[in-house]
Amino acid sequence: MRKAYKIQAVEFLKTMEQALELMVKVMYSKNPEPVRASLGTILEDCQQGAIELGRMIELSKEADSAAISWLEEYCELVFILYGQLSEPLTPQGAVRAETVCQDMRRLCGQVADSVERMKTRLEAVFLPYKASMWDSLESVWKAAQADENCDAYVIPVPYYDRNPDGSFRRMHDEGNQYPDYVPVTRYTDYDFDSRRPDLIFIHNPYDEYNYVTSVHPFFYAKNLKQYTDRLVYIPYFMLNETSPDDRDAIGKISDFCTTPALVHADRVIVQSQQMRQIYINVLMEYHVTRGMGRKYWENKILGTGSPKMDKVLHTRKEELVIPGEWRSILYRPGGSKKKVIFYNTGLSALLLHNQQMIDKMEDVFRIFQARRADVALLWRPHPLIESTLASMRPQLWESYSRLVSGYRRQGWGIYDDTPDIDRAVILCDAYYGDWSSVVELCRKAGRPVMIQDAWLLRNVSI
Repeated sequence: MRKAYKIQAVEFLKTMEQALELMVKVMYSKNPEPVRASLGTILEDCQQGAIELGRMIELSKEADSAAISWLEEYCELVFILYGQLSEPLTPQGAVRAETVCQDMRRLCGQVADSVERMKTRLEAVFLPYKASMWDSLESVWKAAQADENCDAYVIPVPYYDRNPDGSFRRMHDEGNQYPDYVPVTRYTDYDFDSRRPDLIFIHNPYDEYNYVTSVHPFFYAKNLKQYTDRLVYIPYFMLNETSPDDRDAIGKISDFCTTPALVHADRVIVQSQQMRQIYINVLMEYHVTRGMGRKYWENKILGTGSPKMDKVLHTRKEELVIPGEWRSILYRPGGSKKKVIFYNTGLSALLLHNQQMIDKMEDVFRIFQARRADVALLWRPHPLIESTLASMRPQLWESYSRLVSGYRRQGWGIYDDTPDIDRAVILCDAYYGDWSSVVELCRKAGRPVMIQDAWLLRNVSI
C-alpha cells in the first residue's frame, strides 16, 4: 500500500474508533435526545470513511479481499445503527445499539491489522520537460523502476516558448520523443491532488524566471512541493568543476546555485562533493538563505553525482543506434571510421556575439568541409536556439536559419537535433565548440576539449 495511503488509512480508522466511543457515551447519557441529530452526521462520516478506505485498499497491489469484505459489513452495520438511533432510545435499544457498535469496533480492528500487514510502497514521479534532458533523470528512474516496492511514473510536462514581452507563445509536448523502453504517462492522466506521490523528481530549475521558455506553471517547483512529501531537484546540466576557493570561476556559475527549484526542493542532487561545497558557499552568501544556517543546506544538498554521467559511462559505442543517413558521413568507403568531432554551439555565444558568431560558424564549416574525407563533423546546436533567437534576437534568426539550411542541404556533415545528447558524447573523439555543461560531460568521458573563440577565425587545427 502507498505510504501516504497507509498513513491516511490509520487516521481514518482512529477517527472511526473515536466516533464509536462517542456514540456509546451519548446513548448512555441521561439526556441523549438533544444530540441525536449529531449522531446521524457522525454515522454518515463513518460510512464515507469506510468507503474511501476501501478504495485505497483496492488500489494497493497487496489488496486484502477480506479487508474489503469487512468494510462492506461495517457499512451494513452503519445502516442498521442509523435505523436504531432514528427511534426513541430505550434502555433495551441502547444495549442493542452498543452491541452493533462493538461489532463495528471489531471490524475496524481487523481492517487495521490487515493494513498494518501490507507492505509500504512508494510512488515516484519523474517530470522531465525536454526529452534531450531526460539523461539527467534516467539512472534514478531506472533504480526506482527496479525496486519492487516502488511504482515509478515518467510524466513529460508541457512547456511554452516566450514572446519578447514574456507572454507564452507556442506550447510543446515532447512526450513521444522518449526512448521506447521508457513508459510515458501523459500529464493529463495523472491526478497529483489525489495521488500525492511520495517523491517528485524535476530537472527544470527556473520556474517563471526563464525568459526564453517556461514549463506550464502547474509544474513550477514552488507549486509541486504541495503535492509531495519530498521534491527532489537534479540539475539538467553539469557545471565546470572548479575549486571552492576560486571566486572568479564561482562568480560565473553562481546563478545556477540559487535557482527557484533549488530553494523550494526538499533534496538537491549535484554532480560532485566539490560542487556541493560551492553550492552551499554561494547560498550562504546569497539572500535566499532567509536565515537558514549552513547545516540546513548541508542536509539538503547531496553531492552524489549526476545521472548524466551515469548514462555516458554505462553506454557502450556498440549499443548506440546510429541513423542510416549518418553512416556515410562517419565511415570511409572502405568501412574505416573517421575521426568524429562533436561541434557544440550554445545560446550564450550567439546572444553575446550576434552576427560575429554566425561568421565564426560559417568559417568552422568551411574548414571541416575541406577535411570531410578524414573527419566527420557532428554539429549539435543547443535545442533552445530557435526559441531564444525568436524571443531575444529576432533580427538574427534569419541569418542563423540560412546557416542551418545550407549546412543540412549540403549533407557533408551530421546535423544532430535529436533528444539523445549522450550518443554524441559517446560517439565523438573530441569536443569543439562553446562553453556549456556538455564540456564537463565530455571531460569526464575522457574526450579532449577545445573551446572556440568567436573573434578568432580559422583557428581550427585537425
